Amino acid sequence: MLTLVLTNRNRDLRIVKNCLESLSAQTNNEFELFFVDYGSDSKYLIQLAELIVKFPKVQFISCPVYGQLWNKSRAINIALKKATTAYFLVGDVDLIFDPKFICITYQLMNKNEIHYFQYGFLSQQESIENKKYEEYQIDFKGSKEVTGTTLFPTEVLKKVNGYDEFYHGWGAEDTDIHFRLENFGCEIKFYNAAILVKHQWHPKQYRTTISKYPFHTSLEAVNHAYMYLGKETKRIVVNENQLWGEIPDSVKYKLLESNSQELQLILTNSLHNITAILAQFSNFKQETLNVCINEVNFTSRIKNSVKKFFRNKTVTYISLEQINSMILEEIIKNYRNNPYKYKYDRDLKRIQFRMVF
Repeated sequence: MLTLVLTNRNRDLRIVKNCLESLSAQTNNEFELFFVDYGSDSKYLIQLAELIVKFPKVQFISCPVYGQLWNKSRAINIALKKATTAYFLVGDVDLIFDPKFICITYQLMNKNEIHYFQYGFLSQQESIENKKYEEYQIDFKGSKEVTGTTLFPTEVLKKVNGYDEFYHGWGAEDTDIHFRLENFGCEIKFYNAAILVKHQWHPKQYRTTISKYPFHTSLEAVNHAYMYLGKETKRIVVNENQLWGEIPDSVKYKLLESNSQELQLILTNSLHNITAILAQFSNFKQETLNVCINEVNFTSRIKNSVKKFFRNKTVTYISLEQINSMILEEIIKNYRNNPYKYKYDRDLKRIQFRMVF
């Protein structure tokens, strides 16, 4: 038996529908399907629920992490923790699956092998067409570096603690698991005998500073550097210092909307302030911290410059972009399982975040 997981956040419902319909049309339906929504907004979730109910095979898990960084690894691991089948398949909600996909997947199953599948990418125009799978004309084929859809022996994946939940945002988590399982002794095989999955086009505004979600401008580069260091040092088991595959605690998340036991802080963008608040994180226990960081006004910066000119004591101010990176990196490394909401308004020059400790 096989478990398949799809992860999602606010993806166009037309794309989601196409994906689920292609899985409903499989010639072999011997698989369980987890659909993990990781932080879509409330209006979208209502529409998504109306769609999901039309696909009774789907086991739907909704994570109330709106306002957090995207963490595909955690979303996958939530399903992995629930999986009881011998094999586990990580899919992609952007895909349309060949009707024979599951059937061929069964033929590839081997407890010592990891199989991943070549993508066929559709153009923007082709993606909006309503066709049978074989009628979609691909724009170009994915290379071996596209590692998004992979078949694993479940026991092996659990032995290495699943996907590395350090990876937030986009990039590298799927290649990282290949490197680690290769170090574990598995053979990694690329299936390109036929295009069994076709990737629907979609915009990528969620990966820019105009996104409403938290965004770290260099996080993808950090992810890849982290991945290659893991490869060089032959990492295998990860997620050892924090719980992994944790379903968000809805009770704790309700505290984000409550003022009970809340500590409110309004800070400026001085280096001392930011260093201090990050150092204080570990001292908060069973409390909700509400922080607002404002960029100092022009007058304050001029006064500070004058003091510096006369060699008087001054304040070191740092950019909100730098602060944004510092806070998000601290969350990723040490507090990623904590309930939190984060917003950086680049127009108002303000960072706001709440976290339950």
